[in-house]
Amino acid sequence: MQRMILALILSVAGVLVLGPRIIPVLRKLKFGQTIYELGPKSHKAKQGTPTMGGVMLVAVAIIAALLCHPKAFYGVEDFMLALCLLSFLTMLVGFADDYIKVVKKRSLGLTAIQKIIGQVVIAVAFAFYCYYHPMVGSKVMIPFFNAEWDLGVFYIPLMTLLVIFMTNSANLQDGIDGILSSVTAIGSIAWGGVALLSIASTVAATQMTNDNFYSIAIFAMALTGVCIGFLRYNRYPAQVFMGDTGSMFIGGATVGMAMLLRQPFLLLLISFTMVASSLSVIIQRYYYKATHGKRIFKMSPIHHHFELSGMTEKQVVLMYACVTAVLSFIALIGANLFAF
Repeated sequence: MQRMILALILSVAGVLVLGPRIIPVLRKLKFGQTIYELGPKSHKAKQGTPTMGGVMLVAVAIIAALLCHPKAFYGVEDFMLALCLLSFLTMLVGFADDYIKVVKKRSLGLTAIQKIIGQVVIAVAFAFYCYYHPMVGSKVMIPFFNAEWDLGVFYIPLMTLLVIFMTNSANLQDGIDGILSSVTAIGSIAWGGVALLSIASTVAATQMTNDNFYSIAIFAMALTGVCIGFLRYNRYPAQVFMGDTGSMFIGGATVGMAMLLRQPFLLLLISFTMVASSLSVIIQRYYYKATHGKRIFKMSPIHHHFELSGMTEKQVVLMYACVTAVLSFIALIGANLFAF
């Protein structure tokens, strides 16, 4: 528990210290956000706000997590190393996307095919890693029912799709000041709790088993800390955006914790708002095509629908944070039922 608290403190402090130093550099380099032309008109005022602030989250979270790692490293079977690597690699895709946006001034960044190729390679590699890891394998837990589901060889394609879906879901959610930082800070606390419950539920656990689950809890607290610290600069009106660099890092980190804990179904609760962002885009697109121009939502992702319906950005963020808190608590109940 001490290492979890230390990771939280170090990550909050790290971002608070780096913020005043990194943001002026981003502004000087003219790494300003290019606002999507079809977005809400109120967002036009954000044009030029420094972006790629996610570099702070990545650097501080990984360093804090590794510094607070349990005593022993277990090589390729070490959960902390796997989480850091997955998160870093998904971040690289986002970084490339941001670089094209701010340097080439192309608001859409990477092409769809470029982005999906990078994500598929990373997702397949991590799915194989989990499949062959002695602590993970092809079985996933079913919350609330004290049961497991063996996906067999289908684990790899299904988890590959999950990594891609969640990474992009986090990216889509990052459309309002402070929204992704807020829900991630709350959700990561829940993932830390699930990791601790996993330690309690493991029968005849080895030292590596306990350390690996504890590593996830530490990593979760580091992620919580950087998001809390980042809110100092990212809350409305934002001084800096995390960009795809930060959002894809968060997406990779979130789905990585879920898969290593064998709890992908809990993403439906803890990461409900991220999932809703993607689903709203999919529903809107297919409904638009099927009805030849009609829309279900005023704009997607759905947080923009709430904006256009009269809610302020602060109100939307607060609503999302409250929903995430309630559903995260329910998720912990489900994980606790499996543990005991």
